[in-house]
Amino acid sequence: MKPSRFKYVKPASLDEAFGLLEQYGDGACVLAGGQSLLAGLGMRLATPEVLVDINGIEGLAGISLQGGEVVIGALTRHVDVLSSRAICRYLPLVAEAITHVGHTAVRNRGTFGGSLAYADPAAELPACAVAYGATIVIGGGSGRRSVSANDFFLGIMETALQPGELILEIRFPMQRDTQRHVFAELSRRHGDFALVGLAGLVSLDDNRRLADARLVYFGCVSHPRLASATSASLIGRPIPLEDLDEIKRCMLQDLDPGDSPGMRSETKLALAAVVTRRQLNALRETCA
Repeated sequence: MKPSRFKYVKPASLDEAFGLLEQYGDGACVLAGGQSLLAGLGMRLATPEVLVDINGIEGLAGISLQGGEVVIGALTRHVDVLSSRAICRYLPLVAEAITHVGHTAVRNRGTFGGSLAYADPAAELPACAVAYGATIVIGGGSGRRSVSANDFFLGIMETALQPGELILEIRFPMQRDTQRHVFAELSRRHGDFALVGLAGLVSLDDNRRLADARLVYFGCVSHPRLASATSASLIGRPIPLEDLDEIKRCMLQDLDPGDSPGMRSETKLALAAVVTRRQLNALRETCA
C-alpha cells in the first residue's frame, strides 16, 4: 500500500520546526530516523497532512559528557551510540542494549530520541532510560522542560510529549562503580520485537547480597516503568537467588503482559521470572 498524500517540509531551525508543528497541530508528523514512521505511512496507519523533517536542524545530534552526565542528542543515530567509547564506559547497559535494536540498516538511520518518542513497549532504549533514571529534555514554542524517564512513558505508545513538542536531548547519570547492569531479551529472532526483556542496574554489598535494584521490563509491559515491587523484593537477598515465589508474586504488581500471537500472558510472566533469576545469578561470576 502507498502512503496517503502529504506535504513535506524540512525546517532549518528549531524555531521554524516549532512554528510548523504549531501551525499544523495534529496534522503534523515528525520525521527523524523514520524507521518506524515510514512503515506506518506505507500501511496508512499514519496519515499526516505534513511531514516535518528535522534532520536539517543543527545541534540535535551528538554525545557529550557534562559533569556527571552523558548527554545524548535526540537525533543521534543508533550506530553512533553503538560505536561511542563514552557510552561503552559510562553507560554499559545502553552499550549492550543497542546491539539488540533492530538490524544494521535500522541502526544506521534510527535515532535515540525517535525510539523514546515512539515508545514501543518492546523497545530496549526506553527501558534503559528508565533504569538509569535519565532526564528527557523537551522543547516547544513555549520553551524547554525536563521530564524524568519514569514519568515520560504513560501507556502503550503514549508519552508526556504535548502537541508541538520535540525531544531535544536525553541526560543520563553516569553508571556508578558500585553498580552492575543486567540485560536480557527474548525474541523469536535477533532483531525482532522483544517478547520479554529486562534492563536494570543493581548493587551488591560485601556479602554478595543485593543492596539496590532498579529493574525495568519491556515486551511484557504496556510501557517501560520502574518495577518497584519486584526491585524492592530483591533487596537483602543473597546471590544466587533460590526461592522465586515471592518475586513472582511481586511481578504481578509490575507486569501486565497480555496475550500475543503464539504466547500467553502466563508464559511471559514465567519467562520474565526465569530471565530475572538468570541475569542476577550471573552476577556471582563477575564478582568471583
